[in-house]
Amino acid sequence: MHRNVPSLKKQTDMSERQIQRWWRLRRAGDRPTTLVKFCENTWRCIYYTYSFIFGIIVLWDKPWFWDIKHCWYGYPHQSISSDIWWYYMISMSFYWSLTVTQFIDVKRKDFWQMFVHHMVTLLLMSLSWVCNLHRVGSLVLVAHDCADIFLEAAKLTKYAKYQKLCDFIFAVFTIVWIVTRLGFYPRIIYSSSVEAPQILPMFPAYYIFNTLLILLLLLHIVWTYLILQIVVDSLQKGLMSGDIRSSDSDDVSDSSESALILPNGNHGEQTKKSKDCI
Repeated sequence: MHRNVPSLKKQTDMSERQIQRWWRLRRAGDRPTTLVKFCENTWRCIYYTYSFIFGIIVLWDKPWFWDIKHCWYGYPHQSISSDIWWYYMISMSFYWSLTVTQFIDVKRKDFWQMFVHHMVTLLLMSLSWVCNLHRVGSLVLVAHDCADIFLEAAKLTKYAKYQKLCDFIFAVFTIVWIVTRLGFYPRIIYSSSVEAPQILPMFPAYYIFNTLLILLLLLHIVWTYLILQIVVDSLQKGLMSGDIRSSDSDDVSDSSESALILPNGNHGEQTKKSKDCI
């Protein structure tokens, strides 16, 4: 913007101050309103809640839900029940929609990390479906949906100005995230990496599938580090920091306006130090 001010002054006969004021007003008009962001997070919260509950119902009577080794017994001759078919198709449709709408939704700093996450998820789901690895795939899906419920709920309570409730939900989200994505999910990878080769012969697609699982875990580790940075920084200052997926100041949304946890009236220096993840 600053590099273009001289040329804009000549083209418009406006002063530098007028041009800067116009630019601020233009950016303010492009920012999504709180209602827009509230609606975006609401439908995601509803979906994740539905998907997690539906996944638990579908997997409750499945033996591999209680013993992961059953993912490999009898492979590749494993039939697909209608409930697993619906669970897969609905989940895959959702992630395809996220991949497309990510380009028109509120732009965030972790845009490309989330894009990679969605693509890896879709590749995992497609490969697991084609290779009849739907059992382990369904476990990966249900492990990922749980924490996202609390993330979206924390944002909603922030937009609704229920700060204490927002802080509580964010704390629950942090615990659930660590338990599911750094506890249960690595157990799935251990089974696919160690137990699976002991039960059945390996094949080329298996190595691609397992590599994608590990790549997803690496993304989780990076995001967990950023989440813990927020928690530590918040505990030291007595405040919960900004939106863990705040918008980039150079993008459509201003990070100070999309703060998730920071109480009102403290948007200044604290918001600038907030970390972005997920």
